[in-house]
Amino acid sequence: MKKKKPSDTSPGPLDPTDRQLLQQIQRNGRISNSRLAEQINLSETPCWRRWKRLEEDGYIEGYRSVLSRDRLGYGVVAFVQVALGQHDVTTSESFEQQLQTLDWVLMCHNITGDADYLLQIIAHDLSQFSDHLTQLRQLPGVRSIQSTISVREIKSDPSLPLP
Repeated sequence: MKKKKPSDTSPGPLDPTDRQLLQQIQRNGRISNSRLAEQINLSETPCWRRWKRLEEDGYIEGYRSVLSRDRLGYGVVAFVQVALGQHDVTTSESFEQQLQTLDWVLMCHNITGDADYLLQIIAHDLSQFSDHLTQLRQLPGVRSIQSTISVREIKSDPSLPLP
């Protein structure tokens, strides 16, 4: 999902009603405006205006459905640390561009420490996971890979805390 660029004017501070609105749509992105207005004690028109303003100010980057990895047959979740052999801009950019084409890479973070990147990847089984590692090794500049397979997911919540 491509991030929406916030509007040119800097957004104002969030008030308690904005926070309530964000919290509700974080839980249920398909909530209707009328239901949301009811839950946060606003009439529909002001609720809709706030919602649109929060989108335009970049607080809301998009909407999506959360699919079940289990139902789709992804039995392997792994975290993979990747170290590059060279740390020049060309190598990093090339690696990052190639990584964007791999749909089984769910997340990628540029990190500090011994590795340069931390990836979360999924696979249907260990054989496919092994194939994914082979593909990663062939990406430009990869020096080493260290992987850790998740045995059991304890918590997975993409919701951000709203003070």
